Amino acid sequence: MQPESITVLFIIAFFVIIILSSAIRILREYERGVIFRLGRLIGAKGPGLIFLIPIVDRMVKVSLRVVAMEVPSQDVITRDNVSIKVSAVIYFRVIDAAKAIVQVENFLFATSQLAQTTLRSMLGQSELDELLAAREKINKHLTETIDTHTSPWGIKVSLVEVKNVDLPVEMQRAIAKQAEAERERRAKIIHAEGEFQASQRLADASKIISSSPYALQLRFLQTLTEVAAEKNSTTIFPVPIDLFKPFFELMEKAKKKK
Repeated sequence: MQPESITVLFIIAFFVIIILSSAIRILREYERGVIFRLGRLIGAKGPGLIFLIPIVDRMVKVSLRVVAMEVPSQDVITRDNVSIKVSAVIYFRVIDAAKAIVQVENFLFATSQLAQTTLRSMLGQSELDELLAAREKINKHLTETIDTHTSPWGIKVSLVEVKNVDLPVEMQRAIAKQAEAERERRAKIIHAEGEFQASQRLADASKIISSSPYALQLRFLQTLTEVAAEKNSTTIFPVPIDLFKPFFELMEKAKKKK
């Protein structure tokens, strides 16, 4: 074989290898390939080994894994005119690779922009107390709204979470004062309820003791026992007035006889 023929064979083999390398594609389990043939959509293929017609076919890879995208901090004015900064996280995945490539130019950028505008719009319709207290409700509403707009693109939004809510310093102080006042109110209510229950119990006890004089004496002796247990240097011994009643009666009779 002449050297010229060998050179030609090497050149042909080189081009065959290049053509085969461009015609064979291997896609992973989480990847799909959207194939265009002469500019027309053929469909999405994969995973596994994919054969393409060189020069005629063109393939665009699309990942089907869940994407966690951070929504940058947005300036929001709530319905009660409070200026805040809110950031969020959106979780979504491609469920139709062909739509994600054909229906929108860049589905990642489009989803990010849609999440930002929806976040500003919806939180602007809520009051600050609702945003801080009903976070789960707002997250659910955001997820449903964004998913409705991304469905034509073949994208499924699974979750939207409000990440941070940055309040002005003045508003933080006002909320702290409000929380402190609320705690004081609860403490006063609990103290008043305790006093009321104690007064009810004392009233019930007084009725029981008044019905039996011996019960009062027993209570008196119990009090003396408790005082003596404290090892006080001075013990006050109260004497019931009833003990002096017979003496008072005798003194009155004596005066009448005189």
